[in-house]
Amino acid sequence: MHRPIIFLAVFLSAVLLALHGAQAAAPALKAHDYKMAGDRQYTRIVMHFDRAPTVNWFLLRDPNRLVLDLPATEFSFDVRELAPRGLVTGVQYGAVDEARARILFNAVGPFSVEKAEVMQNENSDGFRLIIELRASSNADFDAALRASISKPASSPVRDIVTAKKRFTVALDAGHGGADGGARGINGTVEKTITLIFALELAKKLEETGYYDVVLTRETDRFLRLDERVRIAREKNADLFVSIHADAIGIRNMRGATVYTVSDRASDAAAAATAARENLSDEIAGMVADDGQDEVEDILVDLIRRETHAFSIRFARTLIGQLSDTMQMVNNPHRHAGFRVLRAPDIPSVLLELGYLSNPSDEAQLRDPEWRTKTMDAIVTAIGYFAKAKLGAGG
Repeated sequence: MHRPIIFLAVFLSAVLLALHGAQAAAPALKAHDYKMAGDRQYTRIVMHFDRAPTVNWFLLRDPNRLVLDLPATEFSFDVRELAPRGLVTGVQYGAVDEARARILFNAVGPFSVEKAEVMQNENSDGFRLIIELRASSNADFDAALRASISKPASSPVRDIVTAKKRFTVALDAGHGGADGGARGINGTVEKTITLIFALELAKKLEETGYYDVVLTRETDRFLRLDERVRIAREKNADLFVSIHADAIGIRNMRGATVYTVSDRASDAAAAATAARENLSDEIAGMVADDGQDEVEDILVDLIRRETHAFSIRFARTLIGQLSDTMQMVNNPHRHAGFRVLRAPDIPSVLLELGYLSNPSDEAQLRDPEWRTKTMDAIVTAIGYFAKAKLGAGG
């Protein structure tokens, strides 16, 4: 009478044991293509997996460390990519037991985990884990350490990412102080008109309630080109817009231009514009320290390409909006070696609003109504870009 029940129990036990055996025999994760880049203010780590990993992290101190716990994992990292870089002084990894693996990052000092996120690859199979570290104070690190220890041990990394801040726009009013920049035929000084424009644009962005705005300068003061970049990076900007108004020997030349950075100029005019803008430090009697140019020496190509792609995307979006409200030069998206656009981790453009050497452009720049229409177009472009960038996990 009880045989069917006994048989069913035995059958179910066998099924559960088989399922357990299948789970135990599941292949280990495969981790590969490790990249690490940055400086002692910001460091980014990217590693790839054959499938989505469950990742838990916590902090340790004395020394300051970040610990990642993974399921059983086979590592195939290029040891050359593990060399100390930026905030990270050493990387160790390996099995903890048959079911778990661990990666440990030693740091030069206190830091915050700005991002720890698993994303599916868009153009290839697999997933990538992105970790962003930023230098912090001892007090902030200790608070984060306590929070990381108190969170549930089973929380996956995608559930413990720090709450996202508002999209931050850095506005850079070109020139300033001893560096006046270009001068219009009716006396408009570039450093003055770019500051007016930046302050008005900042107000418009803030009034939307969607953005935090960083101004590299709010007064008539000189800033080195690398200082402008440093301010944007320290404020964790998501977009950098440098505002200018050029002058040229051809008086009938007019219209706006949007520039992105490139080692090779798109044309002779772009190269000449970059050369003029890069003279800012020398004009003020200061020579830029090439050792502070971090693009070539610090950042790997992966991050540079990603940032550059976002810069181009915003340039095209901006041109699309501005074209409906103002005159643009022929081929309005150009590129050259602008020092001020070399932030390795922030999409950056230089916007030449027009030519002060052209009477019509100069008159427009002095017209509050024209500035308002132009700013509305820029705010719209930033809105489209912010949505697209956040949607891409940037």
